Amino acid sequence: MAREHSNVADFLLEGKPDGRIALRLLSGEVSYGELRQAAAAFVRYFGDLGCRKGDRIVLAAENSPFWVGAYLGILKAGLICVPLPPSIAPEDLRDVLTVTESRVAVMQDRVAINHAALLHGVHLITDQSMHDREVAGLWGFLSEATFSQIRSYSTSGKSLGQDVHPDDIAALMFTSGSTGKPRGVMISHRNIAANTKSIIECLGLTESDRIMTVLPFHYCFGASLLHTHLKVGASLVIDARFMYPETVLQRMEEMECTGFAGVPSHFQILLRNSGLGKRAFPRLRYVQQAGGHLAPVFIQELKRRLPGTQIFVMYGQTEATARLSYLPPECLEAKLGSVGKGIPGVSLRVASEAGSDVNPGEIGEIVAEGENIARGYWRDPEETAKTFRNGRLYTGDLATVDQDGFIYVIERVKQILKCGGKRVSCRQVENRILEFECALEAAVVPTPDDVLGEAAKAFLVARMPDCPAFEDCFRAFCKQHMPPQFVPKEFVVLSELPKNASGKVLKQKLGTV
Repeated sequence: MAREHSNVADFLLEGKPDGRIALRLLSGEVSYGELRQAAAAFVRYFGDLGCRKGDRIVLAAENSPFWVGAYLGILKAGLICVPLPPSIAPEDLRDVLTVTESRVAVMQDRVAINHAALLHGVHLITDQSMHDREVAGLWGFLSEATFSQIRSYSTSGKSLGQDVHPDDIAALMFTSGSTGKPRGVMISHRNIAANTKSIIECLGLTESDRIMTVLPFHYCFGASLLHTHLKVGASLVIDARFMYPETVLQRMEEMECTGFAGVPSHFQILLRNSGLGKRAFPRLRYVQQAGGHLAPVFIQELKRRLPGTQIFVMYGQTEATARLSYLPPECLEAKLGSVGKGIPGVSLRVASEAGSDVNPGEIGEIVAEGENIARGYWRDPEETAKTFRNGRLYTGDLATVDQDGFIYVIERVKQILKCGGKRVSCRQVENRILEFECALEAAVVPTPDDVLGEAAKAFLVARMPDCPAFEDCFRAFCKQHMPPQFVPKEFVVLSELPKNASGKVLKQKLGTV
């Protein structure tokens, strides 16, 4: 990275005309010039608070100019951003505040109100004032400022951000917790810049792009949308109303969006619970799917519904900043189910237990290397040593390759069933279940079985919740279309699957349903 790009905030914002629109919201528009001004004001304020390089700053708010301005200001100041979901549970926030030793918190007012008891002894910055609230007397903050006060802040007793190195930590991105206790992944300025350039090259992004943004910025996938579109001078249409998918689709039409990105649950809802196929999106150039496995049946359906749109299937991890691989749209049909190959700048291989590359059809672990690979886990040397070895990321994902080198993810190590001596992936069972058109979503977990050792337990969401014949129809489908080892030992019909704030299914919670 060039010296002038050592600070990733400068890397993202430099060279954009002040008047160009960066964010498009229901409430109005925000220009690149306004983002630069907000970031600089946050830097000045952090300096006067006495913050020092490397201090951790908690950030918990919905996608908004407040979030983006604070995030860029934290990075520009050489501080470490700790993005958290605004819906974070009190016990999780307590753990994060303890492990990061954060003494400054940037929060949406309702988040601060919900967690006031945990925020004693911190400097608090909110999107709007809370002094008129009935509970104002309970506050124990060291200080409080609002976004409007920050934006007009002009004094600074200390200059920050002048000595940032590319390998300095920019953010602690806490993992989703889908397979265990969340850990803080140490993402550097270099990591973000490298992954941003790689994704831009894959997707061919330009300043004329305009993406519908339903993913939260506190999630690495959502953050990558922000990074890539700011870097090329494009704009992001921010809309948090995905619970009303028709409203979001209407907004996409009105704003002439050129891109859409989502995790599997977004596409499942759009394909089976919306009028996606009945709408015209003449400017929609591409859609980007990542954040988990989307069953091939949905990918095929998406291609039929959006015949003139490029569909990019991508794979990544928080530990890789965001993305690791992509499947070019022209390969979608021939390589259905593959996550493709490594993105530019990333070396991706599938390794056996002995460390050698597997042959086509053999199973191994995905191992990644590149400038986007994180520095490890915050204050967790034991887990860091297991996952990050010799500059490489050992993903924990089992996969195979075909004769052309395309990678097919089979499953996380912990999601492999051993049924009567046969290895069955929970993902394989989910794919087959979702061929049942009456099912909207499915999640499969292992369950003990006296005969087979392990069997599949399925959790399903019905496309039509009130359908009385759903369970009988599903049993008939399993009997007719699934091999014996795939048939769930038991299944549970839910109104919805438990998900985190990013829309990813939390399988560890299914055991308590």
